[in-house]
Amino acid sequence: MGSDTSGPRDVPGRPAAVERLFEFSLLGLLTSGYLAVAGSGALDLPTLAATGIAIVLRALMAAGVLRLRISDTAVTAATLCYIAFYPLDYFYLSREFLAATVHLVFYLLVVKVLTARTARDYVFVKIVAFLELLAASVLSTSLSFFVFLAFFLVFGVATFTSSEIRRSTRKHVATSRAGLRSIHVRLTALSLVIAMGILGMTAGLFFLLPRTARAAFQHFASQKYRLPGFSNEVTLGEIGEIKRQSTPVMHVRIEGNRSQLHLKWRGAALAEFDGKRWYNSNNGGGEIVKVEKGIATLVQNPQRWRAGPRISYNVILKSIASDTLFLAGTPEFLQVQARTVIRTPTDSYQLGYGAGDGMRYIGHSFLGSGPTPEPAAPLTPAARNLYTSLPATDARILQYAAEIASGLRTDAERARAIEHELRTRYGYTIELPEKELANPISDFLFHRRKGHCEYFASSMAVMLRTLKIPARVVTGFQSGLYNPISGWYVIRASDAHSWVEAYLPGRGWTTFDPTPPDPGAGAISAWTRLMLYFDAADIFWQEWVLNYDRERQLTLASRMERGSRDLGLSWFTGLGRSLTEWRRQAVELYARWGRAVIIGLVLLTALIFAAPRLHKWWRARRRVQRVQRGLAEASDATLLYNRMLALLKRKGFEKPPWLTPAEFVRVLPVSPTAALVEELTSAYNELRFGRNTDAAARMMSALERLERPAG
Repeated sequence: MGSDTSGPRDVPGRPAAVERLFEFSLLGLLTSGYLAVAGSGALDLPTLAATGIAIVLRALMAAGVLRLRISDTAVTAATLCYIAFYPLDYFYLSREFLAATVHLVFYLLVVKVLTARTARDYVFVKIVAFLELLAASVLSTSLSFFVFLAFFLVFGVATFTSSEIRRSTRKHVATSRAGLRSIHVRLTALSLVIAMGILGMTAGLFFLLPRTARAAFQHFASQKYRLPGFSNEVTLGEIGEIKRQSTPVMHVRIEGNRSQLHLKWRGAALAEFDGKRWYNSNNGGGEIVKVEKGIATLVQNPQRWRAGPRISYNVILKSIASDTLFLAGTPEFLQVQARTVIRTPTDSYQLGYGAGDGMRYIGHSFLGSGPTPEPAAPLTPAARNLYTSLPATDARILQYAAEIASGLRTDAERARAIEHELRTRYGYTIELPEKELANPISDFLFHRRKGHCEYFASSMAVMLRTLKIPARVVTGFQSGLYNPISGWYVIRASDAHSWVEAYLPGRGWTTFDPTPPDPGAGAISAWTRLMLYFDAADIFWQEWVLNYDRERQLTLASRMERGSRDLGLSWFTGLGRSLTEWRRQAVELYARWGRAVIIGLVLLTALIFAAPRLHKWWRARRRVQRVQRGLAEASDATLLYNRMLALLKRKGFEKPPWLTPAEFVRVLPVSPTAALVEELTSAYNELRFGRNTDAAARMMSALERLERPAG
């Protein structure tokens, strides 16, 4: 990537085009590795910014726009300062060995990017670029990694080919008959062809070999880079912070292509409240549900379970820093690759170990809301005390809840009244309070009167508990965006949601959602529609690359075999009908567009045949113009000499291919034309073999006189 600060033209015997191609190729190699790591989300903002600025500065240096030379003394001083800073970063800033080490590596990268001048520096940069891509392959599970891998291969081939040519130019100087002016174009095309060939061969390996490497390296990815907020503790405001992000965290495919369902994906339910956070202190409790033959039965006596609508859905989890399973409705059965599933005391389901990116499972749930075949068992005194306990509470909240529930007879009516009050009297916003509050619920109810789902759910749960109605807060996701291209719902961090479950006599835990609709949720923008295509490609990447295993191999083989069999059976039967239909359509198309299509084909054919000649003429014209401006090179001598031969041919003098330029001059009859040819040939030898660029002007002058009509 870089060159001596004197510039590539000052390096004797080294073509500027090769030097420039080498610099930009190595810079592209480094940038593609950097973007691959950045796409994984494993870099913090200061590291991203510092590295990006360094790459931009180096690009300006390579283009000749900026001249920057950092002294070795300054580099040494900065490195010593960073060595002293590293322990502070490890113990007080990053507080993690991996993050602090990443900072150190990228600091060294920034230094080398800005100071690389020697061959040893360039080797170091190549190694760092490879390590970047290796790190991205461990940390990233998105399609963007494959895109940057393709760029990495293209730049890698260009870097190593141009590096070899660059190294060989130091040995001796040789004159190329074709010239080096377009060598960067040819090398770039060669790099693209080789890189595409590598991608084509390795793509086959992706579909033939199970993706076991990802499972082997998954534990290297730090949990801090995953989305928090769905474990056994949530502080007020945390869900609001999550909702500011648009990172996809779940993909759900519902059997039957139900694209208009608006579901709540229930995650964790939290029972205890201290005024600022909801949590479950009994983290180790729960019931073990065995998974038999890949299926866990989550309901008791399923044969007596109530009738009503049900759905089956596939789930792929991403970037969730918890082992909670997100399920819709009332889950009845679960297909998951695990030995056991844990049902928590708050009726959530967990794996008991980290889920990790790409966790997959299939849920079967009941969506109805009618009564159960058997009345729900009453809560035990200990459970009722747990779900009605409160810290010291503002008296205004007790009075407000009592006013809303005044005159209502049942707990269900009181709960609906509180839900309606909050949905209609308060506003929705994801803006957070500017400072930490001593009593955030009171501030929401009596001062701000607006907030996001956490504040609505927490306020309703607190007011229900003041009325001695057991209540808990649930965190999860709501709805999501249906992608008609892939057939999957895309559920993002911005779809995070909180709601309330209240225990009602005879009905059990019942869902209430006091949050009003988000006024910002409107029509899908053009950008969102475009992103759906990228998301569909990412789903394909997840399905058929990262999670491609023996089962999918058999599925793919079965589909191909069935498709080929169906094609063979139906080919002859449908051939006659197809020919008739095609003939009818061809006649209609010809009647409507026939003349325009014929004219277009004629013009296209003419353009195809004429394009090479036009391109050759345009390139020759540009080179002649450059020579006229005094920017001639040795390779331009051949261009001007060929132009002279074309003029002579029109005048009746054709040079035999076996004669040298000097021999051709001697066989010409004595005439003013022969004198001009001799003058031009002499200047040709000086420019091509003697590298005397002043001779180009004499060649141009002789050509102009040769072009003049005789007389």
